[in-house]
Amino acid sequence: MYFYETMKVLLTTLNAKYIHTNLAIRLLYELNCNYEGLHWKEFVIKEDKDDVARQCAEYDVVAFSCYIWNITQTLDVAQRIKAINPLTKIMLGGPEVSYEWEPVIALPYIDYIIEGEGETPFKEFLEFYPDEAKVSNLIYKTETGIKQNKHAPMFDLKNFQDSMPYRFDDPAKLADKVLYIETSRGCPYKCEFCLASLDNKVRYLPNDSIKATLLYMMQHGRVIKFLDRTFNIKKDFTIDIFKFILEHHHPENVFQFEITADILHPDIIQFIHDNVPKGLFRFEIGIQTVNQKANLEVNRKQNFDKTKGIIQQLDYKVEMHLDLIVGLALDHWEDIKYSIEEVFKLFAPEMQLGFLKFLKGTPMRNKIDRHGFVYDPLPPYQIIESNYLTKNQLAQIVQLEHALEIYWNGKKCINSLKYVTANYNIFDFLLGLGIYFGTVKEYHKYSLNDIFEIITNYTNEHYGDDAVLKELIAIDYYLHFKVKPKTLFLDEVAQSEKSNLIKKLRLNHHKYRYIILPLNFNYGAFEKKGLIDRQKDNLIIRYNGTTKAEIVFAETL
Repeated sequence: MYFYETMKVLLTTLNAKYIHTNLAIRLLYELNCNYEGLHWKEFVIKEDKDDVARQCAEYDVVAFSCYIWNITQTLDVAQRIKAINPLTKIMLGGPEVSYEWEPVIALPYIDYIIEGEGETPFKEFLEFYPDEAKVSNLIYKTETGIKQNKHAPMFDLKNFQDSMPYRFDDPAKLADKVLYIETSRGCPYKCEFCLASLDNKVRYLPNDSIKATLLYMMQHGRVIKFLDRTFNIKKDFTIDIFKFILEHHHPENVFQFEITADILHPDIIQFIHDNVPKGLFRFEIGIQTVNQKANLEVNRKQNFDKTKGIIQQLDYKVEMHLDLIVGLALDHWEDIKYSIEEVFKLFAPEMQLGFLKFLKGTPMRNKIDRHGFVYDPLPPYQIIESNYLTKNQLAQIVQLEHALEIYWNGKKCINSLKYVTANYNIFDFLLGLGIYFGTVKEYHKYSLNDIFEIITNYTNEHYGDDAVLKELIAIDYYLHFKVKPKTLFLDEVAQSEKSNLIKKLRLNHHKYRYIILPLNFNYGAFEKKGLIDRQKDNLIIRYNGTTKAEIVFAETL
C-alpha cells in the first residue's frame, strides 16, 4: 500500500513534430489528475533518446502512447530506460500495440500493454497496482507466461461531461501547436485498410463538453483539427458545431475536418455557401482511388463524380486536402495514373499521395496471399509489391510523390503545373521530374534555387519548344520572394524600357521594387481563365519586402 501511495507514473509520448499535441495522454491525465503521483509530458521523436530516457527513468511507471510513426523510437527509449533504471515499469498503449501485440510484450524491457481504449484500464491500474489481475485489458508477464486480462465494457463517453483536456497546458504555448479534438469515436464505414473500420458504432461525446473544449481551444490556440473519421455523418450536429465556431472563433483560427464528400448533405453545403468565410475551414477528403473495383475490394463505397462535384462547389470557400492511396488491390499502374490525373485536375492546395500500409489489426493483413502483397515487416508496414504493382513501379511513384510534395504541395510551381495539366499529362510530367530530381539532388536536401534550376533543366530537355511553360516557371520563381531576387530563368525587359514603363504607369519605385518580364502570352488571361492568349505582354511583379510578391496589372493602376 505504501508503494501505491507514492508511486510516480508518467503519461508520455513521442510526437512526430514539436507542433503536434497528443490528445490521448491529456484525456487520461484529466480523468486521473487527482492521483498524486501522476504526471504527463510530451517528447519529439527527434530528441536525444538518452536524454528522454534519463527523464523517464525517474518514474516508477512510464506509460507511452504508441502509433506507427513513433513505435520504433518508443521501443528504443524504453530499452534505454531499463538500462538506466531496471525497476521502472514500461507500459504501452495505443493503436500500434492493441493488435498483434505478442512480439512486443515478449521484449524483456516491456512490462505492460493496454489493449484498446485506455480510460478504464489505466484508472484501474492506478487503483489496483500491483494487483495486475484486477486491471481490464491488461497484457503482462507472469511466471507461467503471458497473461491477457478480460476486456472492460466500452468506455461511456458521458464521463467526459466536464472534460477540458487542454487546461493543463501553458495557455501561452497553445497558439504554436496543432490542437486536436474528438467529438465522436468510431466510424460507420468498413474500409479494410483503416483501423477505424473495426469500430462501427459511432459514439458522441457530450455536446456541452465538446463546445467548452472547443471554446477554450479557439481562445488560446490557432490550428484546430477534428479527429472524427467522418465529421459530417449527422447533418444537424455538423451544422450546430459550425454555428458555434462562427459565433466564437478568433481571426487567426483555422479548423480542419475529415469528411466524406459524396454524402455531404445539401443543407451543410448551403450553410457553408451562406455563412462560412473563406479560409476558415479545411476539409480533408480521402478519395484514395477513382477505381471502383479497387474501392469495392476493400469494402469501400464512393461516388467520385459526386465527390468531385462537391469539391468544386466548395473550393472557393473551403481549403481542400485530398488523399490518394497507392497500392490497393486491383489498382494497376494505369488505374493509379488515372486517379492521380483526375484528382490533380481539382487543384486542391494539398494533394497527399500515400502508400498502402498494412496496419496491425486491419483486414488487409488477411488478404496478402490473395493479392500477392509484400510489405515491410517494420513500421509503417508499407507495401513493397503486389500482383498489380512491381517494386520498380512503386519506386517510381515514390519519386513522383517527391516531385508532387516539392512543386505542388510546397507551392513552388503552382502556375507551371496548372499549365502542364491543361496541355500535357501531369502524371508523366511529375514522374519524369521526380526521377530527374533524384539524379541531381537528394529529395530532402536542396535549396530554393535548386528547385527551379532542376525543373527548368528538365523542361528544357523534354519540353524545350514550349516557351510559355518556361516563362511560367520563371514567374513562379519570381513570385516566391518578398524581396526582389536575383535575376534567373527569364531576363527582364531592357533597363531603358523598364524605366519608361515605370514612369508611364506611375509605379511607386521609391516604396517598392519591380521586375518587368517580357512574355509570349497574356498572363492575365491565364490567371483568370487558364487560357493561353499568344499575345506578347509585359508582366509587372512588385516587392514590398514584407509579404510575398504580387502581380500588378496595368488596368488596376
